[in-house]
Amino acid sequence: MALVNENFLKLEKSYLFADIAKKVNSFKAARPDEKIIRLGIGDVTQPLPLASRMAMHRAVDEMGEKETFRGYGPEQGYPFLIEAIIKNDYAQRGVSLEPDEVFVSDGAKCDTGNIGDILGQDNSIGVTDPVYPVYIDSNVMAGRAGSLEAGRWRGVTYLPCTAENGFVPEIPGRRVDILYLCYPNNPTGTTLSKEQLAKWVNYALENDVVIMYDAAYEAYIRDPEIPHSIYEIEGAKKVAIEFRSFSKTAGFTGVRCGYSIVPKELKGLTADGRQVSLNALWNRRFTTKFNGASYITQRGAEAVYSPEGKKQVRALTDYYMTNAGIMREGLMKCGFDVYGGENAPYIWLKTPGGMSSWEFFDKLLHDVKVVGTPGVGFGPSGEGYLRLTAFGDRDETLEAVERLAGRL
Repeated sequence: MALVNENFLKLEKSYLFADIAKKVNSFKAARPDEKIIRLGIGDVTQPLPLASRMAMHRAVDEMGEKETFRGYGPEQGYPFLIEAIIKNDYAQRGVSLEPDEVFVSDGAKCDTGNIGDILGQDNSIGVTDPVYPVYIDSNVMAGRAGSLEAGRWRGVTYLPCTAENGFVPEIPGRRVDILYLCYPNNPTGTTLSKEQLAKWVNYALENDVVIMYDAAYEAYIRDPEIPHSIYEIEGAKKVAIEFRSFSKTAGFTGVRCGYSIVPKELKGLTADGRQVSLNALWNRRFTTKFNGASYITQRGAEAVYSPEGKKQVRALTDYYMTNAGIMREGLMKCGFDVYGGENAPYIWLKTPGGMSSWEFFDKLLHDVKVVGTPGVGFGPSGEGYLRLTAFGDRDETLEAVERLAGRL
């Protein structure tokens, strides 16, 4: 009988959102006539941009003709998409990249979970807290997190992000090898200024730290002073890997496309002290374990950068940010302490009356029929908070705020 990877047995029995789904399904079974408004999972609700749909239709037609049919493509992505990414997402912000530093994938979640394949088991991990669960869980699976004690993994250094510190984490008191940063932040919806982000880049440069920078929500930044990429900070290409996604930018949650940037300047160490290119290792991992995102998908992603696509994506992100503004303003009028929702599509809500995250989740579900995400599911510092997503339908967003105002 085959031995299992026992690190998987250390994980919670189910993923956070699976637990939420069970509670919601149980409620629906008991009260089938009640209308539930879902503002928990960060899934989009609006259609794909027309430019992307038209591009994918053309790509489907190409696949139906012998002369234009395509089989396996480059594992790292087609040049047409990589060139569009470099030109539009980086060159316009003064960041120069080479094509072989861009890796197109089936989503940022996959990349942030898989990047650990190229890193040793003995690395120490630092995470902002609260944090996107995949960062923690994937390191538990790899054996880097140690044991779970009182809700914390012993092998993980937690960097609390709280109202008291303005949700800006402090430099850790002990050195870590790998540091996860997500800005605009999921779940808190907060951001870092260039000066605040530069502090982390300088820390990484001085201490040989690799930063995993999740910028999946950069398209929602409206403040011109907030950086969209960590590479806007001098020296970052020596210390950082960046992850991007078309899921929330252009509604590709069901289409699946994202990309990672692994600069060739970024190095890791072997046990005997030799420097190794992380770009080369990630490329080797890609060519072994991934056959590339589909041609049709990549044509749809390329269209995001067309003049029409840019306008349509902006309209899409504006729609969701308007939802965020509606929730933020409405909840503040109700007397809640509200964070986020200004440069990110998430609202981070302080639970009233000292209620726990799950207690407030249950109250919202049963009394208001609104589903959020318990903050404690994102880490110890998330206790006493609840996350709401702006990715819902406009009418339902308005109705949810009205329900909250009338019943809480």
